[in-house]
Amino acid sequence: MDRLASFGNDPFDKPPCRGCSSYLTEPYIKCAECGPSPFLLCLQCFTRGFEYKKHESDHKYEIMTSDFPVLEPGWTAQEEMALLEAVMDCGFGNWQDVAYQMRTKTKEECESHYMKNFINNPLFSSTLLSLRKTKDSRFAEGAIPFKPTDDPPRPTFDSVLSRDMAGYMPARADFMEEFDNYAEWDLKDIDFVDDDSDILRALKLSVVDIYHSRLKERQRRKKVIRDHGLINLRKFQMLERCYPKEVQELYDVMRRFARLVGPIEHDKFIESHALEFELRREIRRLQEYRKAGIKSFCSAKVYERVKRMREDERRKRTMLCDVLQYIQDGRACQQWLSKQAAIDAGITPAVTTITVSATGRRSAPPLNLTGLPGTEKLNEREKELCQVVRLVPGAYLEYKQALLNECRRQGGLRLAQARALIKIDVNKTRKIYDFLIKEGYITKA
Repeated sequence: MDRLASFGNDPFDKPPCRGCSSYLTEPYIKCAECGPSPFLLCLQCFTRGFEYKKHESDHKYEIMTSDFPVLEPGWTAQEEMALLEAVMDCGFGNWQDVAYQMRTKTKEECESHYMKNFINNPLFSSTLLSLRKTKDSRFAEGAIPFKPTDDPPRPTFDSVLSRDMAGYMPARADFMEEFDNYAEWDLKDIDFVDDDSDILRALKLSVVDIYHSRLKERQRRKKVIRDHGLINLRKFQMLERCYPKEVQELYDVMRRFARLVGPIEHDKFIESHALEFELRREIRRLQEYRKAGIKSFCSAKVYERVKRMREDERRKRTMLCDVLQYIQDGRACQQWLSKQAAIDAGITPAVTTITVSATGRRSAPPLNLTGLPGTEKLNEREKELCQVVRLVPGAYLEYKQALLNECRRQGGLRLAQARALIKIDVNKTRKIYDFLIKEGYITKA
């Protein structure tokens, strides 16, 4: 029965019958005289008196079955093994899933039997207690108090909470789909037998070592995710939004280095850069005050109030200039009046586009580049081009780099080639192409 303990309920886990090579199902026969590798036969081959090499039909035999109680009546050995495998697969506490996998016992029966015989059993508890005392005496000078935590959440499969937590199951400390999720497939067909040659056995051990290294990498990644609080992505993103935009970009770049340091050290690094950004911004503000001749904070408050009023007036004049060129378009005038009413009411006006009237085709106003990413990388002529063409700086820089790379590769560039590279309006492509030719960035082919 010792050999049987290594087999599970799945018939594919057992060695095949030596007679017909079919998978064994209980009960089956084991020869008591042939060895050391077990000689197993199904009932059909045993009744036919199958003989093979040294095995003869009159040898002593054992009937292998697990249909007998072990710990308490009503629970066979086969059901005990099925319960342990179900708890290992589904996790401790998920009794509904355990009972579903068992199929022969209810949720209450599985829970009460497991708690009675494997958790609260005096024999097992005394053994675990002695092992824990030995470990504590080795690694700790005093007693470490145990504080029970709250019941962890158990989100159902494909629920909103499960998706927010990337399939993480706190009760099991596992993910629905682990890193390198199919690493176990390389081991499912490996079986160590006594007939293996030295080379074959060394090869199997190498496969096991590779599997252990993949498990270590899986645990390392899981530890990084838990330590840095990356399980709930929504909370992590809310934490990122607390920083200014420049610090958020730094946070995104430095996230890949978080695995090299602890979570506290990484957070201190980001916090220090956020503090540096705030100090630099405050220094620039004070330098602006000094440049304006302000020497007291009372004067600074007046300066800020007047500055906001000046910005509001400039915005109104800009909006008025925008609408004057569409003075005959009633819809455009209505949009401008709505913006003006919103400004007078102290409400931030919504960004709307002045449409072209049905009477004719009119040019759109220049694009406002204030606050757009990549603006600081442009010179004054490039800013003017982006405003006239109404192209955001990030897209212009991308198109410019693509044209420069193609020009270096070809030794020159034609307009048709530029239009093939940049899939935008042909008129905008021509303006960008002519501008880069004029500024000397590219040459004609």
